[in-house]
Amino acid sequence: MSDTKYAQQGMTFRQSVEHMVDHAIEIMELDEGIGNAMKVCQSVVQVSFPVEINGKAEIFTGWRATHSDHRLPSKGGIRFAPIVDQDEVEALAALMTYKCAIVDVPFGGSKGGLVIDPRQYERYQLEAITRRFARELILKGYLSPAQNVPAPDMGTGPREMGWMVDTYRQMFPNDINYMGALTGKPVEHGGVRGRNEATGRGVQYALRELFRHPEELERCGLSGSLAGKRVIVQGLGNVGYYAAHFLETEDDCLITAIIERDGAVVNADGLDVSAVRDHVAETGGVKGFAGGEYREDGTAVLEMACDILIPAALEGVITADNAERIQASLIAEAANGPVTFAADKILQERGVEILPDAYCNAGGVVVSYFEWIRNLNHVRFGRLERRFHEARGEQIIAAIEDASGVEVPEHLRQKLARGADEFDLVRSGLDDSMRLALQSIIAVRRDNPKIHDYRMAAYAIAIEKVARHYRDIGF
Repeated sequence: MSDTKYAQQGMTFRQSVEHMVDHAIEIMELDEGIGNAMKVCQSVVQVSFPVEINGKAEIFTGWRATHSDHRLPSKGGIRFAPIVDQDEVEALAALMTYKCAIVDVPFGGSKGGLVIDPRQYERYQLEAITRRFARELILKGYLSPAQNVPAPDMGTGPREMGWMVDTYRQMFPNDINYMGALTGKPVEHGGVRGRNEATGRGVQYALRELFRHPEELERCGLSGSLAGKRVIVQGLGNVGYYAAHFLETEDDCLITAIIERDGAVVNADGLDVSAVRDHVAETGGVKGFAGGEYREDGTAVLEMACDILIPAALEGVITADNAERIQASLIAEAANGPVTFAADKILQERGVEILPDAYCNAGGVVVSYFEWIRNLNHVRFGRLERRFHEARGEQIIAAIEDASGVEVPEHLRQKLARGADEFDLVRSGLDDSMRLALQSIIAVRRDNPKIHDYRMAAYAIAIEKVARHYRDIGF
């Protein structure tokens, strides 16, 4: 259970998040009343419901928490996992509020969870459970295009979002904006191209932007480009896979270790990430993968020397117990809360830099925002302007050829005359969001002598935005 690791450090996951927020509020000298209001989770609903499984009624319990509705709708994923509890859901809802503010997405923060191990159920059983959970949330006002918009998280994906949005459609057949009730849906059913990869892609864009700032790399003890950098990834789920895959294939990083439930696979010359994923899908773990050395103790592999460590699984994997032994120069938090409050302090003292979860894994909510906009507009991105830009490109090519007397090579012609499709535009918007957010984080850290790390700079940005709303509009 993820919270167990936090409890061993003397606090829960939610308390760990609150400690970090308290520190940021203190640095900013924020009004005590606004600070207290910001930390409170505005509402939480717990639901318990029966579903017939193999002829018997089985009871399921879930939660949906809204941390802030200063912007509507409130946004955040729904996770299906046996370790979910209310404390975790509230902590993740708070992180969503700050995450949206950091990357300038106009949503409040929310989160949901259902206590279930999806692997223990047949597809038709899981569909019945998911639809019933959606119905409970809808009836209590925690799922709608205007108020609360869930998305996939651990244990859920496009399939579950499709079931949920169809449940909403059945209950509100006259709501023409029903597709906006959830994001992360299948592309064929209102989803946007690029959403499935978005969080992992966002991690890549965050690292790319950091590597555009030599003075920031110097803080990390790094230099040059991403090419050749040794990367360890913990967790090869949706987020970890795409982050590792893109860094390997597009930035020439060496993925020297991948950690999974059954251990880790290590190769100093770099792993084939797609091959590892195929092996995990086939066998259920990394053991037996021919392209690397198997290590049974995956936790110990977190402590191996590398340039970049990407924890992309559960909360609390780096604690006060192992923080002293972490050898990475830079940690990119692709998971939510992988570094505990106590570990964060130790790593800071040791000079290990951290790109915080509230920024680093925000790619998912950025592209969810794009999907929500697309659903409300009822038109896919690029449909109106793609062919116009293709024609304009052909005109530019013709002008170049007329002026120079030289024919433009075919490979350049294809690039210049190509109009952006939805995938291109989504990736462009995600890249822009991650770039601008990190630039702001770097500027705040540079300009505020009280702030000494990226996490506090990110929280300062988020808290100031939310506090400004409370000061200008009211609670």
